[in-house]
Amino acid sequence: MIINDGMSPQRNRPLRIPHATRALAAGFALALAVNTAWAGEKSAPEAKPATEYAAHETHPEEHVTLAAEPCEDAKECSFFRIKYQDHGLLPIRLIITNDSDHPLSLDEARMQFISAANDKLPAATPDDINRRLFTIKNARGTKIPMIPITVHHPVDKKILDDDRDFGFKTTTVAPHSTLAGYLIYDVKQLDDPVLEHAELYVKMIRTKDGNQELFAFSIPFDKWLAANPDAPSNHARK
Repeated sequence: MIINDGMSPQRNRPLRIPHATRALAAGFALALAVNTAWAGEKSAPEAKPATEYAAHETHPEEHVTLAAEPCEDAKECSFFRIKYQDHGLLPIRLIITNDSDHPLSLDEARMQFISAANDKLPAATPDDINRRLFTIKNARGTKIPMIPITVHHPVDKKILDDDRDFGFKTTTVAPHSTLAGYLIYDVKQLDDPVLEHAELYVKMIRTKDGNQELFAFSIPFDKWLAANPDAPSNHARK
């Protein structure tokens, strides 16, 4: 998974692909069990060329197209082991089609969700997601006061497995190829409808040799909403 930084909307850091750690303690795993979806052998749909998605932007001179495909309804991405949407987390698939003759590097790339109110959110790390899912407030059955204090513990294995299976598996986009992976954004504090007039802003993609930085991409989600009239953001309370 492409990861830029923590929960703070003002911070940003380069992409990294995290490594698995030990599973979460059983007591907290049980607190989440009712909201988890067993992925089993499921896999994400094969990525199409970015131009085939409703929300995309093409840079003709650079021969690169980026597309964004959000998953507001958990049924549309049931391969995830956890229903992130139930916790104010929004999975977005980023699709990158490189029609140039040069490999691209995502090592320093930044991917921000920018809301209609100009909130700038980096993609959540597994640690961020873990903190969102496992707070004392969500840990039912304890005698601790029900206030939203973060519980610090190892990242849940389901989060790490989703990151491994559905995130970006490499930071290099080969020439004449398409690479895709899911980013997850913490949109819990944003006003509904979350996607209306929002965009995915991607910058600092470079050629692998480091000689060129591509112009930034701004992918408006209004295009996706127009193509998906049944999407929750099209029916959210204003």
